[in-house]
Amino acid sequence: MAAKLNLDKLDHQIIDAMLENAEISYAELGKKLFVSGGTIHVRIKKLQEMGVVKGTKLKVDMKALGYDVIAFIGIYLEKSSLYDQVAKELQKIPEIVRVNYTTGNYSMFAEVVCKDINQLKIILHDELQKIKGIERTETLISLEESFKRNVVVSSSGL
Repeated sequence: MAAKLNLDKLDHQIIDAMLENAEISYAELGKKLFVSGGTIHVRIKKLQEMGVVKGTKLKVDMKALGYDVIAFIGIYLEKSSLYDQVAKELQKIPEIVRVNYTTGNYSMFAEVVCKDINQLKIILHDELQKIKGIERTETLISLEESFKRNVVVSSSGL
């Protein structure tokens, strides 16, 4: 897909640097990559217009805010054609932070962040069970997140 977008080495370097630290100033990034801050600004604007860059996000330590339970829920659908409808309903549950349409055992896989086990029970029992199209679920509780990272996008061929 990147080839279709005509991204060059500088574009990839900018993306990698911004994935590492989205707060870096354009001037500082320009110095790091040996171009002007104005060039960085123009490239970021171009990447935004192309839909490659979609804003920046604040990283928050959820445990520090009291969210101690992370769980993954495998969702079995009655029919795969119900995916869009179920995804729309899942989006209404604020504790569900990510949903993927998957192959394999589950039709969908959701990540849930909760303050405690009781909140997870309420989501599983009260929220998910009332969504039409969900046949059943299987829940996996995360004991620890060993690491989380972004993929490195720079291509060595450029």
